[in-house]
Amino acid sequence: MKADIDFTAFFDATPSPYLMLDTDLVIAYANAAYLRATGRTRDQLIGKYFFEALPERPGIPRDTHQNVKSSLQRVLDTGEPDTLVLSRYDIPVVGRPGEFEERWWSEIHTPLSGPDGRVRWIVQRAEDVTAFVRSHRARRLTEDFTEREKGMAAELYARAGELERLNEELRSAHAREQQVAITLQEAMLSAPDLTRHNDNVAVRYLPATTSLNVCGDWYDIVDLSPDRYAAAVGDVVGHGLQAAAVMGMLRSALSAVIRAIPSPAQALEVLGLYARSLDGATAATAVKVLIEVRSNLIIYSNAGHPPPVLLHSDGSFELLDQATDPPLGARPYHVPRPQAGIPYTSGDTLVMYTDGLIERRGEDIDVGLERLTTALAQESTLAPGKMADWLLTSLDIAEGAADDVALVVIRL
Repeated sequence: MKADIDFTAFFDATPSPYLMLDTDLVIAYANAAYLRATGRTRDQLIGKYFFEALPERPGIPRDTHQNVKSSLQRVLDTGEPDTLVLSRYDIPVVGRPGEFEERWWSEIHTPLSGPDGRVRWIVQRAEDVTAFVRSHRARRLTEDFTEREKGMAAELYARAGELERLNEELRSAHAREQQVAITLQEAMLSAPDLTRHNDNVAVRYLPATTSLNVCGDWYDIVDLSPDRYAAAVGDVVGHGLQAAAVMGMLRSALSAVIRAIPSPAQALEVLGLYARSLDGATAATAVKVLIEVRSNLIIYSNAGHPPPVLLHSDGSFELLDQATDPPLGARPYHVPRPQAGIPYTSGDTLVMYTDGLIERRGEDIDVGLERLTTALAQESTLAPGKMADWLLTSLDIAEGAADDVALVVIRL
């Protein structure tokens, strides 16, 4: 039997202060106790970036407030709760601009994941312990506490130290796993044939900023003959080592298939059959292109992936969107995949990418696609490497994005 619970009413009735943040650290909810603790109204908090709604106090050591920011980032990075046993974060005085009140907090930051397993929300429980920190009894513990009170304080102190120790162990374990992930990613994205295309092909990979530095996006370049080569990009749903493992298997399988079956559509058909046998690969997407150098022709097939862009030197462009089909493992039975061809002129540029390049929270994907093509048109004659860097900078993800990004730029 499922209980019919009004969770908003529940949290508003809770005496502990609670706040809910999205992954951009924008406040989505604050309960009544949080409003009382901070002296703010809901309009002053809801929809505001946390560090704008509750700005840092100027003129005090940077790490005084940095603890809160670092804790929130650790939750986004690891997907694990993080505790600040005692943290100072001063609050602006209501009605007196520029004045702050010294405040001390005991905070727990807890992640809430969405259906895809990624952190979607952070719940902040912030108990105001300023009165205790300022109290005479806290400053003169050994003089004023009874033996029983001393024992209770000592136990609380020991538990607080244990929490800090466990947090540090979690951070160290995350750092070790992160290094393993980076090494794994570099090994799986190795493309030996890419070295023969240094003059005309540039690739970039950016890990997601809110997860381990390993995800499910990938690229590949395969030489088939002196006048033919293939390129691919793909995306496995999810983050972390599991997504990376699935990505590695799909990428290796497609790299092998295209050598035996040069047709992009047939290669994706075989890969789709394989994807249905892999846990976590059902919703994976990929686009495969075969570049015929002698005939100046691109042959392609797309399994649920954003369309590549063929950019002409005059800034005009065409989308490779005439052979699009569902993701690799979406169909329960085999259906031939579509294939299309498009001619190109020497000097044109083919841009292939994963959705992290164009997708933004709360925005239609067509808006992101238009942003990409506008940026390409502005610098249509840049060399591949410079064009790749220009795209990452102009799309404001050079320092990373919420999702990982794979990018391939080919000068034809």
